[in-house]
Amino acid sequence: MATKTGEPRTGRTAGAHPTRERILLATAELFRRQGYSATGMKQIVAAADAPFGSLYHFFPGGKEQLGAEVVRMAGSFFQELFATIARAAPDPLSAMHEYFAGAAQTLRDTNYEDACPIATVALETASTSETMRTATAEVFESWIEAGTRGFIASGLPGDTARELAISMIIALEGAFVLSRSMRTTEPLEVAGRAMVAELERALGQVRA
Repeated sequence: MATKTGEPRTGRTAGAHPTRERILLATAELFRRQGYSATGMKQIVAAADAPFGSLYHFFPGGKEQLGAEVVRMAGSFFQELFATIARAAPDPLSAMHEYFAGAAQTLRDTNYEDACPIATVALETASTSETMRTATAEVFESWIEAGTRGFIASGLPGDTARELAISMIIALEGAFVLSRSMRTTEPLEVAGRAMVAELERALGQVRA
């Protein structure tokens, strides 16, 4: 999920190769902007300023292996980003508002080009590539589990927390599609208000 805080960064790890990192980051940006199918291997190495042979050296499984790694990398980044927003927010309602407000700001700042790469790839590949379908499914489930844990920590029962986490992801991803197509952040703003209201109702029921 794209937000106002920037794009995924892999972070330098011990033994990590800079060329491999450039390929991952370049691919992530291309997926966000144009999707999986429209992103070609030559375009990836050009964007990464890498020799063509290095792509198959680091990713012998080709585009599917590279795509699956990028999806998982981006999924981990955005999950941690949401956790950071939640920790900084004074309460769960403010955090929910910030999720959607940040996504809307990113679309405005990037002229509606940057959105969630996970949903884009999932829509393109779920019926054509089991490797990519599995990678996107794992990311979505990890987001649902993280959201569920967060809502439980806010006081919601487990079933309600999971339903709310799923609803939030559905609202965010659906609003991205409408906002990019309509060239307006109105869908994200409406979805954000709806999710804040839904969370407020759920918390109110628990307190009652």
